[in-house]
Amino acid sequence: MTITQPGYVGKLAVLYDGRGDILPFQQLAERLAVPLRNSSEAGFDQQEAFFLSWRDGCLKLLDKELLKKGGMAVEIGPRQGEQRSWPAPKDGALAKALGRKTKTVVDATTGWGQDSLHIFRMGYELLCMERSPLMAVLLADGFKRLAQEEWMQRLQLEPPRLLVGNAVELLAGLPEPPDCIYLDPMFPPKRKKSALAKKSMVVLRDLLGDDEDKAGLFAAAMQATGKRVVVKSPDYAEPLGGKPSDSFHGKLLRYDVFLKN
Repeated sequence: MTITQPGYVGKLAVLYDGRGDILPFQQLAERLAVPLRNSSEAGFDQQEAFFLSWRDGCLKLLDKELLKKGGMAVEIGPRQGEQRSWPAPKDGALAKALGRKTKTVVDATTGWGQDSLHIFRMGYELLCMERSPLMAVLLADGFKRLAQEEWMQRLQLEPPRLLVGNAVELLAGLPEPPDCIYLDPMFPPKRKKSALAKKSMVVLRDLLGDDEDKAGLFAAAMQATGKRVVVKSPDYAEPLGGKPSDSFHGKLLRYDVFLKN
């Protein structure tokens, strides 16, 4: 199946380095409807700004700075400071916002999956949604690697399920309302350039832009949830859905909680 994504035209290509089977690279390029480039061929001139390629056993997104340095992949291990046990303790601002009685969570804006995987490791039943076909293939690769982890197999756990498409439509089609819907939309940066911005988020913004339909997504989430919606926001942004029922603060960000009446 080919996924058309006009925003990728001229920006993204699949990169083959001349080693191993070329077929998976061809299939990925066809699926995303982007060119296939071969870096081992004479005349390779890095026409696109971004590339997808398999390196070090995982699918990675590269820009021109990262072509020789590695690349960015969905990181499946716990972040610094997070517990490595499963289920990890439900503490910290995110867990407080999700709620201790919450069992089922839908992450409607999965992105690089870091919050999703933290939620998963805390033992919540998680469904992920991602509208970007590019991020979806990176997430699918990450979840596939997660399934192969020793602790996942020992505990007979399945990675989160991933739905690809417009979250507004996907939320409307849920068979049962989840306890919580989690939103982490991209807000315009406070400054045009920030040395503090993570490389992965800068690249994501360059490729996908800001989420212009945040209000519509919030309304769809409130309609679809069983109990609450949690919105992750930078500390400088106004609450997405008006006055929240509660807010929990982290470093430079907050989690706004909206309870369904």
